[in-house]
Amino acid sequence: MRVAVYQARTGIDPQANARALVEAVEQAAVGGAAIVFTPEMSGLLDRDRKRARLHISDEASDPVLAAVREAARRCGIWVHLGSLALNEGRADERLVNRGFVIDDQGEIRARYDKIHLFDIDLPSGESWRESAAYAPGESTTIVDTPLGPLGLSICYDLRFPDLYRALSDAGATLLSIPSAFTIPTGEAHWHVLLRARAIEAGAFVIAAAQSGEHEDGRRTYGHSLIVDPWGKVLLDMGGEQGIGFGEVDPAQVDEVRRGLPAIRHRRSIASPVRV
Repeated sequence: MRVAVYQARTGIDPQANARALVEAVEQAAVGGAAIVFTPEMSGLLDRDRKRARLHISDEASDPVLAAVREAARRCGIWVHLGSLALNEGRADERLVNRGFVIDDQGEIRARYDKIHLFDIDLPSGESWRESAAYAPGESTTIVDTPLGPLGLSICYDLRFPDLYRALSDAGATLLSIPSAFTIPTGEAHWHVLLRARAIEAGAFVIAAAQSGEHEDGRRTYGHSLIVDPWGKVLLDMGGEQGIGFGEVDPAQVDEVRRGLPAIRHRRSIASPVRV
Protein backbone atom coordinates (compact mmCIF):
# COMPACT_ATOMS: atom_id res chain seq x y z
CA MET A 1 0.00 0.00 0.00
CA ARG A 2 1.38 3.40 -0.98
CA VAL A 3 1.95 6.12 1.61
CA ALA A 4 3.13 9.71 1.26
CA VAL A 5 5.31 11.80 3.56
CA TYR A 6 5.30 15.61 3.49
CA GLN A 7 8.60 17.22 4.50
CA ALA A 8 7.78 20.83 5.39
CA ARG A 9 9.48 24.11 6.16
CA THR A 10 6.62 25.51 8.20
CA GLY A 11 6.64 29.26 8.81
CA ILE A 12 4.94 31.87 10.99
CA ASP A 13 1.84 32.45 8.81
CA PRO A 14 -0.85 29.78 9.39
CA GLN A 15 -2.69 30.67 6.17
CA ALA A 16 0.42 30.09 4.07
CA ASN A 17 1.10 26.87 5.95
CA ALA A 18 -2.48 25.72 5.36
CA ARG A 19 -2.12 26.31 1.62
CA ALA A 20 1.11 24.28 1.55
CA LEU A 21 -0.55 21.44 3.47
CA VAL A 22 -3.55 21.37 1.15
CA GLU A 23 -1.22 21.24 -1.86
CA ALA A 24 0.68 18.36 -0.23
CA VAL A 25 -2.56 16.45 0.38
CA GLU A 26 -3.52 16.95 -3.26
CA GLN A 27 -0.12 15.77 -4.50
CA ALA A 28 -0.26 12.71 -2.26
CA ALA A 29 -3.70 11.79 -3.58
CA VAL A 30 -2.62 12.23 -7.21
CA GLY A 31 0.39 10.03 -6.45
CA GLY A 32 -1.88 7.20 -5.32
CA ALA A 33 -1.19 7.30 -1.58
CA ALA A 34 -3.75 5.89 0.84
CA ILE A 35 -2.54 8.21 3.62
CA VAL A 36 -0.20 11.18 3.88
CA PHE A 37 1.86 12.02 6.96
CA THR A 38 2.86 15.60 7.90
CA PRO A 39 5.39 16.87 10.50
CA GLU A 40 5.09 18.18 14.02
CA MET A 41 3.79 21.76 14.17
CA SER A 42 2.50 21.69 10.61
CA GLY A 43 0.29 24.74 11.12
CA LEU A 44 2.70 27.17 12.78
CA LEU A 45 6.37 27.10 13.72
CA ASP A 46 7.35 30.24 15.63
CA ARG A 47 9.72 30.40 18.60
CA ASP A 48 8.47 33.94 19.36
CA ARG A 49 5.75 32.73 21.72
CA LYS A 50 4.09 36.11 22.14
CA ARG A 51 3.68 36.51 18.36
CA ALA A 52 2.65 32.88 17.95
CA ARG A 53 -0.16 33.26 20.51
CA LEU A 54 -1.89 35.70 18.17
CA HIS A 55 -2.44 32.85 15.68
CA ILE A 56 -3.28 29.96 18.02
CA SER A 57 -6.91 29.01 18.58
CA ASP A 58 -8.85 26.06 19.92
CA GLU A 59 -9.47 22.93 17.90
CA ALA A 60 -12.96 23.94 16.76
CA SER A 61 -11.70 27.25 15.34
CA ASP A 62 -8.31 26.27 13.94
CA PRO A 63 -8.18 27.22 10.23
CA VAL A 64 -5.34 24.82 9.37
CA LEU A 65 -7.21 21.84 10.76
CA ALA A 66 -10.35 22.88 8.89
CA ALA A 67 -8.45 23.27 5.60
CA VAL A 68 -6.75 19.88 5.91
CA ARG A 69 -10.01 18.13 6.82
CA GLU A 70 -11.66 19.60 3.73
CA ALA A 71 -8.72 18.62 1.52
CA ALA A 72 -8.83 15.05 2.85
CA ARG A 73 -12.56 14.84 2.09
CA ARG A 74 -12.24 16.38 -1.36
CA CYS A 75 -9.25 14.23 -2.36
CA GLY A 76 -10.48 11.02 -0.71
CA ILE A 77 -7.27 10.42 1.27
CA TRP A 78 -6.40 9.83 4.91
CA VAL A 79 -4.11 12.38 6.60
CA HIS A 80 -2.02 12.15 9.73
CA LEU A 81 -1.67 15.83 10.54
CA GLY A 82 1.49 15.50 12.63
CA SER A 83 0.59 18.17 15.16
CA LEU A 84 -0.81 21.64 15.73
CA ALA A 85 -0.42 24.08 18.60
CA LEU A 86 -3.84 24.61 20.16
CA ASN A 87 -5.23 26.71 22.99
CA GLU A 88 -7.75 24.66 24.94
CA GLY A 89 -8.29 27.30 27.63
CA ARG A 90 -6.27 25.64 30.38
CA ALA A 91 -6.14 27.39 33.74
CA ASP A 92 -2.33 27.51 33.58
CA GLU A 93 -2.55 29.07 30.08
CA ARG A 94 -0.34 26.39 28.55
CA LEU A 95 -1.07 25.11 25.04
CA VAL A 96 -1.28 21.55 23.77
CA ASN A 97 0.78 19.97 20.97
CA ARG A 98 -1.86 17.75 19.32
CA GLY A 99 -1.75 15.39 16.36
CA PHE A 100 -4.79 14.27 14.35
CA VAL A 101 -5.66 11.31 12.16
CA ILE A 102 -8.26 12.36 9.58
CA ASP A 103 -10.05 9.85 7.36
CA ASP A 104 -10.94 10.12 3.68
CA GLN A 105 -14.29 11.71 4.56
CA GLY A 106 -12.58 14.52 6.47
CA GLU A 107 -13.61 13.12 9.85
CA ILE A 108 -11.22 13.12 12.82
CA ARG A 109 -10.57 9.51 13.80
CA ALA A 110 -7.98 10.09 16.53
CA ARG A 111 -6.16 12.72 18.56
CA TYR A 112 -2.91 12.53 20.47
CA ASP A 113 -1.31 15.13 22.74
CA LYS A 114 2.49 14.95 22.97
CA ILE A 115 3.49 13.30 26.25
CA HIS A 116 7.22 14.02 26.52
CA LEU A 117 8.25 17.69 26.34
CA PHE A 118 11.61 18.95 25.08
CA ASP A 119 13.37 20.83 27.91
CA ILE A 120 17.07 20.90 27.15
CA ASP A 121 20.25 22.97 26.82
CA LEU A 122 22.29 21.74 23.85
CA PRO A 123 26.08 21.98 23.48
CA SER A 124 25.43 24.17 20.43
CA GLY A 125 23.99 26.86 22.72
CA GLU A 126 20.38 26.19 21.77
CA SER A 127 18.00 26.15 24.74
CA TRP A 128 14.43 24.83 24.63
CA ARG A 129 11.76 24.82 27.34
CA GLU A 130 8.72 23.25 25.74
CA SER A 131 7.05 22.68 29.11
CA ALA A 132 6.93 26.45 29.72
CA ALA A 133 4.39 26.83 26.90
CA TYR A 134 2.85 23.36 26.52
CA ALA A 135 1.11 20.91 28.82
CA PRO A 136 2.00 17.22 28.41
CA GLY A 137 -0.50 14.67 27.19
CA GLU A 138 -1.59 11.90 29.52
CA SER A 139 -2.67 8.99 27.30
CA THR A 140 -1.44 6.91 24.38
CA THR A 141 -3.42 6.42 21.16
CA ILE A 142 -3.82 3.70 18.53
CA VAL A 143 -6.15 4.18 15.56
CA ASP A 144 -7.25 1.75 12.86
CA THR A 145 -6.25 2.97 9.39
CA PRO A 146 -6.14 1.45 5.88
CA LEU A 147 -2.53 0.48 6.69
CA GLY A 148 -3.41 -1.23 9.96
CA PRO A 149 -3.33 -0.14 13.63
CA LEU A 150 -1.30 3.07 13.86
CA GLY A 151 0.36 4.12 17.13
CA LEU A 152 0.76 7.87 17.54
CA SER A 153 3.63 9.85 19.04
CA ILE A 154 5.37 13.18 18.45
CA CYS A 155 9.07 14.11 18.12
CA TYR A 156 10.77 13.97 21.57
CA ASP A 157 8.61 10.93 22.40
CA LEU A 158 11.05 9.08 20.13
CA ARG A 159 13.58 8.89 22.96
CA PHE A 160 11.29 6.93 25.29
CA PRO A 161 11.07 3.28 24.21
CA ASP A 162 8.49 2.40 26.87
CA LEU A 163 5.92 4.37 24.87
CA TYR A 164 6.51 2.25 21.77
CA ARG A 165 6.51 -0.94 23.81
CA ALA A 166 3.05 0.03 25.10
CA LEU A 167 1.84 0.80 21.58
CA SER A 168 3.16 -2.44 20.05
CA ASP A 169 1.93 -4.49 23.03
CA ALA A 170 -1.52 -3.02 22.34
CA GLY A 171 -1.42 -4.08 18.69
CA ALA A 172 0.15 -1.22 16.72
CA THR A 173 1.85 -2.42 13.53
CA LEU A 174 2.80 1.08 12.38
CA LEU A 175 4.28 3.93 14.41
CA SER A 176 4.07 7.57 13.38
CA ILE A 177 6.67 10.00 14.73
CA PRO A 178 6.13 13.49 13.23
CA SER A 179 9.00 15.73 14.25
CA ALA A 180 10.86 19.03 14.18
CA PHE A 181 14.31 17.77 15.23
CA THR A 182 17.14 20.23 15.74
CA ILE A 183 20.26 19.90 13.60
CA PRO A 184 22.61 18.70 16.40
CA THR A 185 20.23 16.08 17.78
CA GLY A 186 19.16 15.01 14.30
CA GLU A 187 22.71 14.46 13.06
CA ALA A 188 23.57 12.46 16.16
CA HIS A 189 20.48 10.39 16.85
CA TRP A 190 17.63 10.64 14.31
CA HIS A 191 18.35 7.65 12.09
CA VAL A 192 19.54 5.30 14.81
CA LEU A 193 16.56 6.00 17.10
CA LEU A 194 13.97 5.58 14.36
CA ARG A 195 15.52 2.33 13.17
CA ALA A 196 15.71 1.10 16.77
CA ARG A 197 12.02 1.83 17.39
CA ALA A 198 11.10 -0.07 14.20
CA ILE A 199 13.26 -3.08 15.13
CA GLU A 200 12.11 -3.22 18.77
CA ALA A 201 8.44 -3.08 17.81
CA GLY A 202 8.67 -5.13 14.62
CA ALA A 203 6.66 -2.34 13.05
CA PHE A 204 6.82 0.21 10.26
CA VAL A 205 7.95 3.65 11.40
CA ILE A 206 6.85 6.72 9.45
CA ALA A 207 8.50 9.97 10.50
CA ALA A 208 7.54 13.16 8.66
CA ALA A 209 9.93 15.96 9.57
CA GLN A 210 10.46 19.68 9.37
CA SER A 211 13.52 20.67 7.35
CA GLY A 212 15.73 23.69 6.71
CA GLU A 213 15.92 27.27 7.95
CA HIS A 214 12.56 28.59 9.10
CA GLU A 215 11.15 32.10 9.25
CA ASP A 216 11.58 32.23 13.03
CA GLY A 217 15.31 31.55 12.69
CA ARG A 218 15.41 27.93 13.80
CA ARG A 219 16.96 25.18 11.68
CA THR A 220 15.56 21.67 11.54
CA TYR A 221 17.18 18.44 10.42
CA GLY A 222 14.76 17.01 7.86
CA HIS A 223 15.43 13.45 6.65
CA SER A 224 11.82 12.29 6.82
CA LEU A 225 12.01 8.50 6.95
CA ILE A 226 9.99 5.38 6.32
CA VAL A 227 11.57 2.38 8.07
CA ASP A 228 10.37 -1.21 7.69
CA PRO A 229 9.97 -3.71 10.58
CA TRP A 230 13.44 -5.15 9.94
CA GLY A 231 15.00 -1.69 10.36
CA LYS A 232 15.61 -1.05 6.65
CA VAL A 233 15.21 2.57 5.54
CA LEU A 234 12.73 2.61 2.65
CA LEU A 235 12.67 6.41 2.21
CA ASP A 236 15.03 9.18 3.32
CA MET A 237 14.03 12.61 2.03
CA GLY A 238 17.27 14.39 2.89
CA GLY A 239 16.90 18.14 3.33
CA GLU A 240 14.47 19.14 0.60
CA GLN A 241 10.88 20.19 1.14
CA GLY A 242 8.13 18.26 -0.65
CA ILE A 243 6.33 14.94 -0.98
CA GLY A 244 7.95 11.52 -0.88
CA PHE A 245 6.35 8.12 -1.41
CA GLY A 246 6.94 4.63 -0.08
CA GLU A 247 5.33 1.21 -0.11
CA VAL A 248 4.12 -0.38 3.12
CA ASP A 249 3.22 -4.10 3.14
CA PRO A 250 1.29 -4.97 6.33
CA ALA A 251 2.10 -8.66 5.79
CA GLN A 252 5.79 -7.87 6.42
CA VAL A 253 4.99 -7.11 10.07
CA ASP A 254 3.67 -10.64 10.62
CA GLU A 255 6.62 -12.10 8.74
CA VAL A 256 9.20 -10.24 10.84
CA ARG A 257 7.42 -10.95 14.12
CA ARG A 258 7.20 -14.67 13.33
CA GLY A 259 10.87 -14.84 12.37
CA LEU A 260 12.09 -12.83 15.35
CA PRO A 261 9.36 -13.04 18.02
CA ALA A 262 10.90 -10.59 20.50
CA ILE A 263 7.53 -9.02 21.28
CA ARG A 264 6.23 -12.40 22.52
CA HIS A 265 9.36 -12.80 24.64
CA ARG A 266 8.90 -9.52 26.53
CA ARG A 267 8.69 -9.83 30.29
CA SER A 268 7.84 -7.38 33.01
CA ILE A 269 11.03 -6.26 34.73
CA ALA A 270 11.02 -5.57 38.45
CA SER A 271 13.07 -2.76 39.91
CA PRO A 272 16.71 -3.85 40.21
CA VAL A 273 18.10 -4.96 43.52
CA ARG A 274 21.14 -2.84 44.31
CA VAL A 275 23.89 -4.73 46.08
